[in-house]
Amino acid sequence: MNRKDTQEAKQKQEVTMSVGKVYLVGAGPGDPGLMTVKGKALLQCADVVIYDALVSAQILESINPQAERIDAGKRRGRHSLIQDETTQLLIEKAQDNAIVVRLKGGDPFIFGRGGEEMADLVKAGVSVEVVPGITSGIAAAAYAGIPLTHRSYSSSVTFVTGHESAGKYRPEVNWLAIAHGSETIVIYMGIHNLPYIIDQLTAAQLSAETPIALVRWGTRPEQEELIGNLATIVEQVETTGFAAPAIAVIGNVVNLHGILSGCRPVHQTVESTD
Repeated sequence: MNRKDTQEAKQKQEVTMSVGKVYLVGAGPGDPGLMTVKGKALLQCADVVIYDALVSAQILESINPQAERIDAGKRRGRHSLIQDETTQLLIEKAQDNAIVVRLKGGDPFIFGRGGEEMADLVKAGVSVEVVPGITSGIAAAAYAGIPLTHRSYSSSVTFVTGHESAGKYRPEVNWLAIAHGSETIVIYMGIHNLPYIIDQLTAAQLSAETPIALVRWGTRPEQEELIGNLATIVEQVETTGFAAPAIAVIGNVVNLHGILSGCRPVHQTVESTD
């Protein structure tokens, strides 16, 4: 056996193909009626479901009652499993199970680490597929009566995280570019850092009178909104005790909340499969 053949044999030994398949499924923001038909079908036939903290209880009721359920939820300051442990768990479960569902709130690829998990699974030789979900930045705003684009208010929208990981590819979000890059800004996971974010946006010459909406528990029955502008919103948060999980929508489209918020969709229910 020559050197090339030896290297190829070694690589084949290092990468063991899985027996089953992992599906990265977006659960949507909470309302079970917003979950995709494909995603729900996978839950009903899954052997293992590894789910995040923000997946609603109603959606969890759709899981095959014989399936193994594992809580991998991560919330600020409270981690059930660290990311490396979650990825390793997916790899291990795929060796012994046909259908492994990684159930993630919103969409797996929108600030959900789905891209990281998928790349690690591919590297490990695990068969994997993504099933997109409706992201909270779109759905929560819609349920609050805030269209992110509107011919009279906004023709562009930017999605950005307000909570960045340490040691990432660049040290910080370029808030100067964000402030002037589009007419609507949607910020995920930004409540904790909201004072800093507002300071950065106003320092970039975004008007302090710019409307802002915070939408908490978007699309769920307990959804609530806090409406203000860049000059007032931090004090409003402190006064009301408004807390995460929430998104922020910044821009003139927020003014439509007063007109359209009464048209909120009716929440759907999911029957248990027990």
